[in-house]
Amino acid sequence: MTPRHRHRHHATAAGTAAPAALALAAALALGGCGTIGDETSGGRGPTASDGHAVSPLENEEGTEPGLAPVVSEADREEARRIIDGLATRGRGPRTGYDRDEFGYAWMDTADGVPLVRNGCDTRNDLLKRDGRELRFRSGSDCVVVSMTLADPYTGKEIDWRKQDAAKVQIDHVVPLSYAWQMGASRWPEDKRERLANDPLNLLPVDGSANSAKGDSGPASWLPPNKRIRCAYAVRFAQVALEYEMPVTAADKRTMARQCGG
Repeated sequence: MTPRHRHRHHATAAGTAAPAALALAAALALGGCGTIGDETSGGRGPTASDGHAVSPLENEEGTEPGLAPVVSEADREEARRIIDGLATRGRGPRTGYDRDEFGYAWMDTADGVPLVRNGCDTRNDLLKRDGRELRFRSGSDCVVVSMTLADPYTGKEIDWRKQDAAKVQIDHVVPLSYAWQMGASRWPEDKRERLANDPLNLLPVDGSANSAKGDSGPASWLPPNKRIRCAYAVRFAQVALEYEMPVTAADKRTMARQCGG
């Protein structure tokens, strides 16, 4: 398995990471950040608790659930440093793009990323990672048939059942078509398969929000839930850095603004 890059450690100034981590741990110990208010949910339907989600600054491998807000000034400063490390270039043509260029959907054999070859496909791995109150198909410890999801993109809590599968979709934070236009068209097949199945690049989210995003970069689309926009920008940057992928200059500027840059 190819070692994964570690952007947090070389991007963090001495003396800032430890206090930020301790502050996060203390907040979680006190019961998390509570519920997301009316600014993001419009007061309609149940809102999602942040308590199950982990900050992207503490989740470089993508193996922990969700996308918790980046709130402290120390963490937001670190987020800006990560984003500042991104290379930029113009978005190339979509010519030749096909989902199959990134391997078949939710393969369990994309060596080089976490959760690979565990006998469970990528989609179900992600539902298990982020869902709560999980129920599995009879005789299986893989196939999720129902769960509750704290959706990071809308800030709402979703009660999901497999018979209504599209209600929750797995979003590629860096869309595959975007990656294709930013250089993945020239990557070897195994690198494209890693990007498509890397938990770092995957979030179970509200299906309608994912459909609205399409293959947009951050300059064209941001999560409706304003509280996690900096976290979203960090995760987008982490994926781009992991795969040595540039972003557009407009996307980089937008990402920096979400974290106070």
